[in-house]
Amino acid sequence: LLFVVGTVSCTLFLAVNGLYSASDDVIELTPTNFNKEVIQSESLWLVEFYAPWCGHCQRLTPEWKKAATALKGVVKVGAVDADKHQSLGGQYGVRGFPTIKIFGANKHKAEDYQGGRTSDAIVEAALSALRSLVKERLSGRGGGYSSGKQSRESGGGDKKDVIELTDDSFDKNVINSDDVWMVEFYAPWCGHCKNLEPEWAAAATEVKEQTKGKVKLAAVDATVNQMLASRYGIRGFPTIKIFQKGEDPVDYDGGRTRSDIIARALDLFSDNAPPPELLEIISEDVLKSTCDAHQLCIISVLPHILDTGASGRNSYLDVMLKMAEKYKKKMWGWLWTEAGAQSDLESSLGIGGFGYPAMAAVNARKMKFALLKGSFSEQGINEFLRELSVGRGSTAPVGGGAFPKINSVEPWDGKDGELPVEDDIDLSDVDLDDWDKDEL
Repeated sequence: LLFVVGTVSCTLFLAVNGLYSASDDVIELTPTNFNKEVIQSESLWLVEFYAPWCGHCQRLTPEWKKAATALKGVVKVGAVDADKHQSLGGQYGVRGFPTIKIFGANKHKAEDYQGGRTSDAIVEAALSALRSLVKERLSGRGGGYSSGKQSRESGGGDKKDVIELTDDSFDKNVINSDDVWMVEFYAPWCGHCKNLEPEWAAAATEVKEQTKGKVKLAAVDATVNQMLASRYGIRGFPTIKIFQKGEDPVDYDGGRTRSDIIARALDLFSDNAPPPELLEIISEDVLKSTCDAHQLCIISVLPHILDTGASGRNSYLDVMLKMAEKYKKKMWGWLWTEAGAQSDLESSLGIGGFGYPAMAAVNARKMKFALLKGSFSEQGINEFLRELSVGRGSTAPVGGGAFPKINSVEPWDGKDGELPVEDDIDLSDVDLDDWDKDEL
């Protein structure tokens, strides 16, 4: 996933309008037309995800238009206002602006464009991707998407991840489940249901992967399973209902494209997900596994236990836990260490030696970090993380360009610290009578 913070510090402008118009050769894409224009297309697409207020996006706009004109009739060039259409940006892991994706032969596996921001560089990358696409077709490996129905062969429309439910199996699978279920009630003869089928199937596979099976997509033939249809008052097809443990089912009334379905499923997942774990950095494995697995890892360095005692430390940890819960939809990693326990790590993050508690947000893929400048409080940390989440704030490279060696330490036992015991001095062998009394 591409994450942009600091290196693309975007400025908020008062006039917030789209950067492209119908007179440009850049095709405006929205959740309404994205599936038809891009996913079902046989063409190669370059798509920019932007925010109108972002200064870097504004500087890219003339180059993007120039590239679109040069590639007209050869490669499709589009743009998504991802500030306005956050569900579409979220589906493709957009975390900063501008993000550019290349949609080639397999439209469900878009590639990040990491090249230059000039029209020449963009055109060159497009032609290179086009050459690869043509070679794949020549070898019989790639075929594009003419109608979206071919997605069965491309891994997008296979129904293997849609769970078929019946009157007999519904309750034991859905009602008592800790997972979230999105259930489509359909009729085999229904045209709208047939149109939804490949979208539902593709979404089921993607949702299963992204939520690790915690959100499930299912289907019920309401013409056969009439007890269920009657129980849930199904009057038209397709009807989609959302089932969550302990709650009454609610109707899904969102869009019918896979992107709409996936976006809602991921929202349901993050709403129901437990807050992330807050882990103490007791080994190199804890740091690397957490930071490598998440787009950002939030690292706090707390004062020494002798400076705060257990109650003081727990109050700091409580603040972090509240923030982890508040920002759990971001799926960041959360870590802490005691001042001095990982001094090399502190130095690499510009903390080192003073000003505890401190906090740094680290992007391990880019080896860049941002430091909390405000107070280590709910308000101060919230302000810091909110700026990061919209791609603003200043960053610096991690010292040395990589994480330093991490010391293996014993985990905190939850108790107050104890001063080290000094060695007792045995005075039994000292003859005090021999000392000169005037020197005492």
